[in-house]
Amino acid sequence: MKSTVEQLSPTRVRINVEVPFAELKPDFDAVYAQLAQQVRIPGFRPGKAPAKLIESRVGRGSVIEQVLQNVVPTRYSEAVANDDIKALGQPDIEVTKIEDGDHIAFTAEVDVRPEITLPDFAEIDVTVDSVSVTDEAVDEQLEALRARFGTLVGVERGIVDGDFVSIDLAATIDGEAVPEATADGLSHEVGSGQLIEGLDEVLLGVEAGGTTEFTTKLVAGERAGEDAVVAVTVNSVKNRELPEADDEFAQLASEFDTLDELREDLKARVGQSKRSEQAGELRDKVLDHLLETVEFEVPEGIVQAETDNQIHEVVHSLDHNDAELDRLLEAQGSSREQFETEAKESATKAIKAQLLLDTFADEKEITVGQDELTERLLFEARRGNIAPDQLAQQLQTSGRLGVLYAEVRRSKALAEIVQLVKATDTDGTAIDISDLLGLNPAKSEDAAAESEAAAE
Repeated sequence: MKSTVEQLSPTRVRINVEVPFAELKPDFDAVYAQLAQQVRIPGFRPGKAPAKLIESRVGRGSVIEQVLQNVVPTRYSEAVANDDIKALGQPDIEVTKIEDGDHIAFTAEVDVRPEITLPDFAEIDVTVDSVSVTDEAVDEQLEALRARFGTLVGVERGIVDGDFVSIDLAATIDGEAVPEATADGLSHEVGSGQLIEGLDEVLLGVEAGGTTEFTTKLVAGERAGEDAVVAVTVNSVKNRELPEADDEFAQLASEFDTLDELREDLKARVGQSKRSEQAGELRDKVLDHLLETVEFEVPEGIVQAETDNQIHEVVHSLDHNDAELDRLLEAQGSSREQFETEAKESATKAIKAQLLLDTFADEKEITVGQDELTERLLFEARRGNIAPDQLAQQLQTSGRLGVLYAEVRRSKALAEIVQLVKATDTDGTAIDISDLLGLNPAKSEDAAAESEAAAE
């Protein structure tokens, strides 16, 4: 096989491939063997008819066509590997010549990863929010813990923020009921803003058994975007009574004997959470800096494919109801054109990030071990509330196991890049990135020892 590569643009190439017929003998033999099982020729058992008789029955052209269907994809893959082409997406293949007995030729145009010159990462300096644990933050965690052990008690007064209510809703437009905006026995925490816009405000002051109504714009269903009058009936009102924050509560809600010990533990947890947030902010800012400063062309075909995929996912979630999508966008003050523009911007950013991280991963020869892949699979399974083996089977069947591998590899690439930059917080303090990312074994062991000592 002979192949040559033409650079059509920084992001697209044409591969020209010629394959001599002498190399195709195993492929012809495989096709003859397959046809021999299908074609019945008198005097020969299935699979035993000679090639010439099979060819005379089905035609030489049909044999060559079947060989091409088998050969072209494999020879294309060989050419990509031999010429070290960083192909992206599916190729446009055209068979350009068939000289029976001599050779076949085809071309394949495909998007490729452009040449990307990576910067000196040591020259990158990013600023992230400083980490501070306030008494207010600890109080907030303590209140959340008390709420978990609280009890709901019915009250005979008007509703206030924080109350828990059971309500019935009935929406109408011009006196006509809207079934999809009607519900009975809904549980709701007043002030949470988790149901219909405007509901929390009109509930204030209403007692159990009372009614009220308000006008709001529907955001879903066939009448999305239209103003509806929503009648509300309050079935019950309950207030959450919290246990006293004392040593007894600390013993009930934790492994600690005193409230002070519990507060210290909550303070440590808040600090760890904020450090995790700081690490996430650092990764995001480093990647954003690279996307803004490293210039290269992004393959338009790949961007369009990703854009179409994002739009498809949204439409699919609405049972492929384009009219429903248009109503939702209108209710949000947007339009289909704006939605598609934003989808393309998001796709461009995502593809550019992938190309950058893949380039770095190739330069540093980053690989992904089986344990790392399994860990990511378990994480995705938990997030999707699906059994790990079921998810693995789905990925294998859909051919997306390679996508998961690529995502893990890019995550590793970004983690390595982050370790190469300089970072300070908003207080002007230099950040020990290895420590922040948990890559400092000595400090990790010290922290573990301190934790064990405190527990004793």
